[in-house]
Amino acid sequence: MGIELFPPANPASDPDLTPAEPWPARHRSPYGSAFLRFADQLGAAAMELLAAAVPVDCVCCGAEDRALCAGCSRRVRRLSTLPFRAEGGAPALMDVSGRVLLPVVAAGVYREELAQALLSFKRHGQYQVRHSLAQALAGALRGAAPDGAAMICVPVPTSTAAFAARGFSPVHSLLGVAARQVPGVAVADVLARTGNGHPQVPGGQKGLDRGDRARRVRGSMRVRRGAAATVAGKACIIVDDVLTTGATLAEAARALHLAGAFVRGAVVLAATRPPGAADASAIPAGAQGSHPVLEKNKPEKGE
Repeated sequence: MGIELFPPANPASDPDLTPAEPWPARHRSPYGSAFLRFADQLGAAAMELLAAAVPVDCVCCGAEDRALCAGCSRRVRRLSTLPFRAEGGAPALMDVSGRVLLPVVAAGVYREELAQALLSFKRHGQYQVRHSLAQALAGALRGAAPDGAAMICVPVPTSTAAFAARGFSPVHSLLGVAARQVPGVAVADVLARTGNGHPQVPGGQKGLDRGDRARRVRGSMRVRRGAAATVAGKACIIVDDVLTTGATLAEAARALHLAGAFVRGAVVLAATRPPGAADASAIPAGAQGSHPVLEKNKPEKGE
């Protein structure tokens, strides 16, 4: 009788013979909910059918069939991969000594495909463009609170003239989609335009200098009647689409402070000024493992 040198392996003790545990397939959708992923796919299919019936061109490069082609969508993602602190380029958010009055996290710099896609969305409101921009805004929201802390996000209201011309508010539309992608985010639409301040003129604030922008928005916002209890005594983050001089964010912060809210900072989709190499605040949001917005804007004793 021969000697058995290698006895049969026991499948229970040999990991190479044990079948792998089943695991759910990974998905690229920003939504964890199967229902939201299905709704997202259904919307994309509907846009494909609409493109076949009503031909469209990419708002950035002019490619056919999609409002934002795959290549330009990828470049929008690259331009908003690293959110950064952007208040250093906004004079209204810094005092004369260089102290930060309101910290801001921006998803990206207002240039190239990101700027073109945002302009196209504000003018026409295409669904495909909104989806890509909302993903970028969601990344900035996560950068503002990387440890998943709960946030009350307050969108900046659009002017009456802009709403009448567009038929919608770009900031509210983008934030509504982005907030669903970030756990712990609540949206409080409590700000309203007062009609005060500098008279509205065609073309918005484009071309105005710092002083003109500040005078134009001063006193132009308030917390809606009966909505003060929603934000009073609570930490809030203001959300806007583009940061220029910071005058609009400063006015929104003033109105929220008067209602008793604690404004910890702001988040924007794009900043018109890129971070400078010598600007210590212009670092990738969350790079130091702390709240780039929340930790650096705590109230000082006696305030």
